[in-house]
Amino acid sequence: MAGKSGRRGRVASEREAPDTGESALYDPVKAFLESQGYEVKGEVQDCDVVGMRGDEPPVIVELKQRFNLELLVQGVERQRLSNQVYLAFPAPEAKSGTLWNKKQRPVMALCRRLGLGVLLVHQPKKRKHWVEPRLDPGPYKPRPDTRGRGRLLREFQQRVGDPNKGGINKRQVMTAYRQGALLCAAELRDGPLKLSEIRARTEITDASRIVPRNFYGWFEKVELGVYGLTEAGFSALEEYADMLELLREKPD
Repeated sequence: MAGKSGRRGRVASEREAPDTGESALYDPVKAFLESQGYEVKGEVQDCDVVGMRGDEPPVIVELKQRFNLELLVQGVERQRLSNQVYLAFPAPEAKSGTLWNKKQRPVMALCRRLGLGVLLVHQPKKRKHWVEPRLDPGPYKPRPDTRGRGRLLREFQQRVGDPNKGGINKRQVMTAYRQGALLCAAELRDGPLKLSEIRARTEITDASRIVPRNFYGWFEKVELGVYGLTEAGFSALEEYADMLELLREKPD
């Protein structure tokens, strides 16, 4: 009898244990779907949550404690069973530093491209959990970014050579703008010049904008319309000596 009693105590304890991990998200997601008329069951053929409503395709929801690659892969796998697949995870705190917070817009674009829905589960301390639908599944129809494409083509055409290895830090990228600034700085090595002279010598039409803007801190205004080099400018000429040689070898 004592053994049986102990066994019952362990079973009761297991049943009363609070949900943790992904299972903690199940009840709020289930309640959300039931409020829309779905019959909901958990862990059906490896699917975390399945909702059925009449003759409609099943709604499948995959649960994770954070947005990650594994969740994306699971969602894509579930699309073999239904075109109504959602990814559900807790709404991250503002300062949590998660992938969702750092890359929310591109992450949403990725989910939209993959045809996956997104459900955020809010977990307030003093209220019941609630679900915020952020994206419904559907076919992806990208909106062409003609401005962005134009900037891409201009940068490609204006940049001299291939000075960057793909994947380096953005601060290290040698852009066409930086190349133009270098050519302007090189003309000031021997002393200050008027903007018109810098533009004429470099044949850079944007020289009158590059030098006064002084994005890199290489230039200093000597008098009205006349500019010279700062210490940072002289250092840049030494640092990028190889690039300057390449720029000066550019064919006409």
